[in-house]
Amino acid sequence: TGLYKCACLKWEEVSIMDEKNIPIRTYQVCNVLEPNQNNWLRTDWIPRSGAQRVYVEVKFTLRDCNSLPGVTGTCKETFNLYYHESNEDRESYIKESSFIKVDTVAADESFTQVDVGDRIMKLNTEVRDVKVTTRKGFYLAFQDVGACIALVSVRVFYKTCPLTVRNLATFPDTITGADTSSLVEVRGSCVNQSEEREEPKMYCGADGEWLVPIGGCLCNPGYEERGGACKACRAGFYKAKSTDPGCAKCPPHSHSLRDGATICDCHAGFFRADTDPPSMACTQPPSAPQQLISVVNETSVVLEWTPPHRLGGRSDTSYSLECLICQTGSHSHTGGRFCAPCGSDVLFSPGQTGLTTTRVVVSELRAHTHYTFIVHARNGVSQASGAGAAQSVSVSVTTNQAAPSPVSSIQATDVTRHSLSLSWQQPDRPNGVILEYEVKFYEKDQRERSYRIMRTFSRSVDVTGLNPLTVYVFHVRARTAAGYGEFSTPFEFSTNSDPFPLIGEGVNSAFLLLSVSGVGILLLISAAVFIISRRRSKYSKTKQDSEEEKHLNPGVKIYVDPFTYEDPDQAIHEFAKEIDVSSIHIEKVIGMGEFGEVCSGRLRVQGKREIYVAIKSLKAGYSDKQRRDFLSEASIMGQFDHPNIIRLEGVVTRCKPLMIITEYMENGSLDAFLRKHDGQFTVIQLVGMLRGIASGMKYLSDMNYVHRDLAARNILVNSNLVCKVSDFGLSRVLEDDPEATGTYLSPGGKIPIRWTAPEAIAYRKFTTASDVWSYGIVMWEVVSYGERPYWDMNNQDVIKAIEEGYRLPAPMDCPVVLHQLMLDCWERDRAERPTFSQILNMLDKLIRNPGTLRTILESGVGSEVCVAVIPEMCVPEWSLCEWLQSIGLERYRDTLAAAGYTSLDSLLCHLIILQMLLFVLIGYLFCICRLYIKEGCNLL
Repeated sequence: TGLYKCACLKWEEVSIMDEKNIPIRTYQVCNVLEPNQNNWLRTDWIPRSGAQRVYVEVKFTLRDCNSLPGVTGTCKETFNLYYHESNEDRESYIKESSFIKVDTVAADESFTQVDVGDRIMKLNTEVRDVKVTTRKGFYLAFQDVGACIALVSVRVFYKTCPLTVRNLATFPDTITGADTSSLVEVRGSCVNQSEEREEPKMYCGADGEWLVPIGGCLCNPGYEERGGACKACRAGFYKAKSTDPGCAKCPPHSHSLRDGATICDCHAGFFRADTDPPSMACTQPPSAPQQLISVVNETSVVLEWTPPHRLGGRSDTSYSLECLICQTGSHSHTGGRFCAPCGSDVLFSPGQTGLTTTRVVVSELRAHTHYTFIVHARNGVSQASGAGAAQSVSVSVTTNQAAPSPVSSIQATDVTRHSLSLSWQQPDRPNGVILEYEVKFYEKDQRERSYRIMRTFSRSVDVTGLNPLTVYVFHVRARTAAGYGEFSTPFEFSTNSDPFPLIGEGVNSAFLLLSVSGVGILLLISAAVFIISRRRSKYSKTKQDSEEEKHLNPGVKIYVDPFTYEDPDQAIHEFAKEIDVSSIHIEKVIGMGEFGEVCSGRLRVQGKREIYVAIKSLKAGYSDKQRRDFLSEASIMGQFDHPNIIRLEGVVTRCKPLMIITEYMENGSLDAFLRKHDGQFTVIQLVGMLRGIASGMKYLSDMNYVHRDLAARNILVNSNLVCKVSDFGLSRVLEDDPEATGTYLSPGGKIPIRWTAPEAIAYRKFTTASDVWSYGIVMWEVVSYGERPYWDMNNQDVIKAIEEGYRLPAPMDCPVVLHQLMLDCWERDRAERPTFSQILNMLDKLIRNPGTLRTILESGVGSEVCVAVIPEMCVPEWSLCEWLQSIGLERYRDTLAAAGYTSLDSLLCHLIILQMLLFVLIGYLFCICRLYIKEGCNLL
């Protein structure tokens, strides 16, 4: 509709009948006899309405030129389609040149005059698309160039992608793009009660079809998808999260009374913990533990019980113990008994709270004391229910008599050449009336091979008949009606020396005063020199002395490297015992080693009791090198005999598979054991573990042996918490070296960077001092309960940090003295590190004086604490002025400065020379005095 017939252009509006005899209006033209026809027919202005591409559908009829006689050369069977864009309908006349041609249209079917007479109409339909994007509307025009044609209808339209809902997102009607290949991106909007999972998008294609759905929406909690919309969950159902697939039925013991529930409420008497998911059934607190049994053994009590009859539908039941000391008194509130909490000195094994086992050993109790133990059962909903205090059972016991605890400290007074007086405090836990004390003492060099015993009823004793200038070791223990307790730890005291042999009875008192004064001045200067120089080399002299003592003592056993044997079987038979395979009963596999499986089992040797053992086997298909390396570890272990070194029971080499049999350590490796029991040990227990490791390493160093791989993973723990050094795969013998006694130059290979000393990393040079560095890392691992040294730093960062002076900080709750000992082990100069003997002495002192372990670094800042492994003074780095003030000679500061002494180091050199001159002078005077004494002269 709306066709506009231009004047004088020979298009005519004619009414005709269609094939159904319905009259229709058409525009016709048939000037075929005249050449060069140019007949135009234009439409009215058509608004674009936002379309970028419109489609023109033309229905027309066309007469076959062959049916027209005498029109050869002037008749055409096509017409042209044009368009022109315009913003307004004001253009009454448009130039032909302003129109843009769309296409030349030809008919698929044509008709003849006979066809028309027979009223058979052959209607053609053609569609063309036009890109219209620059104006608000456009005109269409049809050009006839000499055809016999009738336009029946012209339909103009554009395409849209219809309104639709995909993935819970609504996409509106969208007009297609301008190009036939273009896609229009459309962002959808989530339907009601839904939220975006991922931005919903689709593309509208040129043909009006939606393509490529991306993203979508999810129904909100409490709603699910039904029929392309989000509908509320019905009563009795719930949906907790939008990502849940749909509404679910309420779990057991819960309900929902309204539509759209996000969680189901628990029934009365049932609860849900904060950490329980909404899909979990509501549960109840457990009932009280059952059948609590107590077994008293002197001052220890073993408590055992069975789990509650009702666990409440949960699997996280745990137990805690409450310990009360009860006594009868007038101030009691109920039943004539007054109960107070037990002290912190009571020990619970494996613990007091958070227990998953049903057996606890309570020790360190008082003798002849009434105790009440309450066992509480709790689970995840006990706190939520408010009924935690009701799920408990109690038992009352009375401890028996017991031997007293060891004496903690001993003091010596009135020390002379042949006697001294000892005194001590009563044991911390006497466990009754002390009837007697026993004192055992011996010379330190005798090592308890020959000792004496003294008994006394008081807390002091005079010891006589001692040798002059001799170190004695003393032990004290107490006795009650229950018997003797354990001896105290050793305390060492030395007697005084004899009078100087050069001074006779006839020596004048003035000469004696002169001698004493001279010696006093000499000792003062020597002490100053010694104290200052000692700060500069804290360990070097002691280390040298210990090494010299090792070589001067002919009784020390020296380790033999099995790799020096040409035949490895010779070494294995020399250092390890062959075991008959029939004596071994393998029970289960407990791990995989480098060479094969590691199993646990039992060993029964004739004439001995059956013991549990660990069995390492060599896997099949081994090479000669693997066999040699496998047996060499047994050859190494077979040379050691120490309670803190893993014990070799024997080997199996006469049949396959080859086996190494060692003692069985129930608690496995130390690092895993500590991580499993994080925070469950006291500081004294941790120091006891470290003491065992240090004792084992001292034994190895005394044998001239370097471990090279000392780490918590290579320390094994038995059921009594005894730590033993193991895994000698990287260990090698120490060879003589002119620079450092006992070094090993590694030919290469992997080394554990986080545990290895800097000189061992840089130069592959391993010594006992490098083992001391590794021991410091082990100390850090133990106090931090198995945390990884240097955390997530890579190996290169660790090496760089150590070179720049970084050292591991103190772990949480680490006593200052332990961290200082770690730092001493991590001295850059290996000569400055302590020996294992010094470390062992230091740990023994800490165990004897646990008060030193109470100072803890807080937030990385601690109070100033002076710690020394060697039993000497800790001296700060003094300036010359400070040193003069300390000895009362600050008035000479300007004089010394004028003489060129500006530092303590410059004065130190001259003091040493003066000391040597004084030694020569005093020696000369003593020679003269002796000569005069022999001649009987009056020296004065």
